[in-house]
Amino acid sequence: MASTNGSNALNSITFRNHRPGDMGYITHRHGAIYSKEYNYGALFEAMVSQITADFLLKFNPAKERCWIAERGDKFLGSIMLIEDREIPGRAKLRCFLVEKEARGSGLGTELIRLCVEFAREVGFESVGLSTDNHLIGARRLYAKSGFELKATEEHQAWGEKRVGETWELQLK
Repeated sequence: MASTNGSNALNSITFRNHRPGDMGYITHRHGAIYSKEYNYGALFEAMVSQITADFLLKFNPAKERCWIAERGDKFLGSIMLIEDREIPGRAKLRCFLVEKEARGSGLGTELIRLCVEFAREVGFESVGLSTDNHLIGARRLYAKSGFELKATEEHQAWGEKRVGETWELQLK
């Protein structure tokens, strides 16, 4: 399911669903980018690996999706919608990533829009996500898309003391 978007900044970007090899690449890019830009350690990459493996092992195509943004064959970003198996009616936004060269182009906004639109279409009542408070660009996009900050908690999961956040978007 490939599609293109008509806005000028995005007109050469294609959005498609995942295929073999994508989950490994999503894990790789998260590990490389978050290590370089935010000093996240190997445990972060392990968490992303677990998310992507669980997505493939438990994939429900009627309610879950992964979008890959590309220009030609070049990966520019990803986002996943995964059914929350603990809270009925809730989905999780996971593995949201925009490559540095595509930031500020509207790609992040479009990936979140695709994710939320699909969540509505398949009948989820809400979409939740977890992030850290220093990820200013992502937090700005979440707020712009209607997500609300619901909780914060200090943690040291990725090697340094950080403040984790839980955000939620009510769909119904």
